[in-house]
Amino acid sequence: MAEAILEQIAETLMKGRAPQLKELVQQALDQGMGPEQILQEGMIAGMSVIGGKFKRNEVYVPEVLIAARAMNAGMEVLKPALSDAGVKAKATICVGTVKGDLHDIGKNLVCMMLEGAGYEVVDLGVNVETEKFIAGAKEHQAQLVGMSALLTTTMGAMKAAVDGFKEAGLADQVKILVGGAPVTQSFADEIGAHGYAADAATAVDVADQLLNAG
Repeated sequence: MAEAILEQIAETLMKGRAPQLKELVQQALDQGMGPEQILQEGMIAGMSVIGGKFKRNEVYVPEVLIAARAMNAGMEVLKPALSDAGVKAKATICVGTVKGDLHDIGKNLVCMMLEGAGYEVVDLGVNVETEKFIAGAKEHQAQLVGMSALLTTTMGAMKAAVDGFKEAGLADQVKILVGGAPVTQSFADEIGAHGYAADAATAVDVADQLLNAG
């Protein structure tokens, strides 16, 4: 019985059916199922499949956004139960597009995928200055910071932000993950970022690796 409803939750999420997903999550809770099990084996399981398909170019940004929106709807129902059960997020990550860059679709996608993987995500928005990244990380006691740049002209702001964290003495406490169309692994290495992700699905894998590496 439990397996059947968890499979339904995963499939409904993948199809992006938000109202139906909310009903199923409520139904699972009403049946006495643990909120963490619903999250892990239902919603995160579904989001992982979408993430894998996205990496393999079997689905594209619109499908991922629709699934992520359904996930958010399901989380509205599940969050109070998770909180009551004392279930904590995997880690906190602050995410933003760097100074001078106003692109947000990629950043929003990364935020949704990370939330879907069990992270507490603080979206700092676009055109984020170094000071705002540092203040956000301190205020929310974030273990990770994700920076996005979509223009070659704003990649310099990424380096400035990484340098800012070092100067603030936070380089060891906060792991920095970078990404965006013009960004490469070699650029990430060059500026001293801890991780690089080519797309939103990979961002989750890299965040997990950085977290587990301590």
